Amino acid sequence: MSVGRVVIVGASVGGSRVATGLRAAGYTGAIALVDPDPDAPYDRPPLSKQILAGDWAPDRASLGDPVRWRAERHVAAAGSLDPANRVLRLASGVALPYDRLVLACGAAPRSLPGMPLPGVHLLRTMADSLALRDRLDRIGSGRLVIVGGGFVGAEVASTARARGIDVTVVEALPAPLSGLLGEEVAAELALLHADNGVRLMCGTSVGALVGEREVTGVELTDGTTLPADTVVVGVGVRPGTDWLAGSGIPLDADGGVLCDEYCAVDADRTVYAIGDVARCRDPLLDRHPRVEHWTNAVEQADVVVRNILEPEPTAHRHAFFVWSDQYGGKIALLGRPEPGDEAAVVRAEGPRRRFAVAYLRGGRPCAALTVNWPKALLAARRSLGSPGGCDDVVAAWKNL
Repeated sequence: MSVGRVVIVGASVGGSRVATGLRAAGYTGAIALVDPDPDAPYDRPPLSKQILAGDWAPDRASLGDPVRWRAERHVAAAGSLDPANRVLRLASGVALPYDRLVLACGAAPRSLPGMPLPGVHLLRTMADSLALRDRLDRIGSGRLVIVGGGFVGAEVASTARARGIDVTVVEALPAPLSGLLGEEVAAELALLHADNGVRLMCGTSVGALVGEREVTGVELTDGTTLPADTVVVGVGVRPGTDWLAGSGIPLDADGGVLCDEYCAVDADRTVYAIGDVARCRDPLLDRHPRVEHWTNAVEQADVVVRNILEPEPTAHRHAFFVWSDQYGGKIALLGRPEPGDEAAVVRAEGPRRRFAVAYLRGGRPCAALTVNWPKALLAARRSLGSPGGCDDVVAAWKNL
């Protein structure tokens, strides 16, 4: 099947991977890459770590130059879509016809009432990271309040604490990530914050931001007011798909794009969705999960490249792997825990907190969390999906 022009909305890791993958596979047709971010394409994981810390110059996070991929670069937002005529219209007024369209448009961070307010920061783009870095430079060893204790919030806390900044993390859940990991495991993981001098306040949320010309504090719903020189808000994201309203592209209530196991949105496989916006059907789970992790975007991009170029479609299989660098160590989650899973914890001795968790479903290991223990991660990769049960996984960890 000949494909004349591929238009990709979004130039982060998923969209860039589609462009480079097409060229690597020998595709010689036209590629258009659409993204309003003038700094794109770049990798996002360093934004909360190496870029924020000042250890990397921004260009070190670059994913490459679209010119070298022979891709048209449109620094503009997508405006509307006409699937019947296969035309993407940009907010700039440009119309881009396509033979295949890839929706890799990512997500936008959720904000708090009272934003924008000087001193209150979101962290999603390179510009966000550099602006926050400048702010932290100005406050020196001042007070930072982070609203939201997920992976990004924890990485910002780690980076700021290494700079000597006083850090408080506010989390509405009983423990950060307890909705994903379960309360017992999340509480164990949360001790990393205390180990590194970060104050963690759970079970409360923000009632109001304090300050007129700039932020001076955070008022919590429990009545506490936290003084703050800077506030970082990390309370989740929403798919960047508002521009698709009325297009006929199927969206869930939160804006995620519904697609089949081939990442295709329509039966003709002319429109695909990947990354943070995609709710790709998983036949094993019999539902459409939306996964906001780097590895998922990369894997889906590779599937879409094959499905654009090859007549027989390839299904995407959710691997569910995510990692986070915090306080000089690494946290890794392999598989996706579900409510009701049992958790078996194995702790290792050493100068820093180090443990591994096997999640059990029906007595069989289905997911694993490792904290500052690379060898346990390797053992978990070998054990998950093997004929052995939980005893084999735990025994492997205890023998490391």
